Amino acid sequence: MSGLTLRDVTAADVPALVAMLVDDPLGATRESPDDLTPYLDAVDAISTDPHNRVLVAERDGEVVGTMQLTYLRGLGRRGASRAQIEAVRVRSDLRGNGLGSELIGWAVDEARRQGCALVQLTSDASREGAHRFYERLGFTASHVGFKLAL
Repeated sequence: MSGLTLRDVTAADVPALVAMLVDDPLGATRESPDDLTPYLDAVDAISTDPHNRVLVAERDGEVVGTMQLTYLRGLGRRGASRAQIEAVRVRSDLRGNGLGSELIGWAVDEARRQGCALVQLTSDASREGAHRFYERLGFTASHVGFKLAL
């Protein structure tokens, strides 16, 4: 990866990651940098779960991206494991330079190394640019997703 380093999240990364989550039309409506406690709690929980990772992308010592990678074992597909990619973000001033492709490529390679049969992700229906991005990387819009807010 061209000067890109991926590593697991630490509490020190939380302010930069929350800033990326807020710097987004959807994230701006549901995230808040005013109280980092829930984000720090999430980092603690994720860090102790061997099936769950939040990854931080750094270049030249700066946080430039993030994503979450979760491994799910199921009965379907003959008991196969799958990797779920979530919360992919690239710092807004660096978008369009291939960084997102590097992040997703790394996640796909890591899923293979972990023995997963497939990689899946969801993208908000309003994110048409993201849909085109994922399709260019070989993903297909094969399912319709549903959510229920609790």
